[in-house]
Amino acid sequence: MSGVWVFKNGVVRLVENTGDFQGANGRRKVLVHLPSDEVITSYAVLERKLYSLGWERYYDEPELLQYHKRSTVHLISLPKDFNKFKSMHMFDIVVKNRNEFEVRDM
Repeated sequence: MSGVWVFKNGVVRLVENTGDFQGANGRRKVLVHLPSDEVITSYAVLERKLYSLGWERYYDEPELLQYHKRSTVHLISLPKDFNKFKSMHMFDIVVKNRNEFEVRDM
């Protein structure tokens, strides 16, 4: 069981994870590179953007794509299969790269 805890009108409830790019409102999420306004459609595109921001690829974990930035303690871990790339991964990238990426509803 996975999902997001939502607090609304004094009530906390678990909104189940749908297993795809959809958020709690049922709309599909996309990761957007803000300087170019480009939607990230593959790991190859994402990797180019991350490399340009100083991120380096780690090859230690065969089941994951991992990136580290030397100037920080941050580590980005992503599933190897882009089809398993979910909004939680997108938000992780946004938080670790302020003003560079944004998650949008389609």
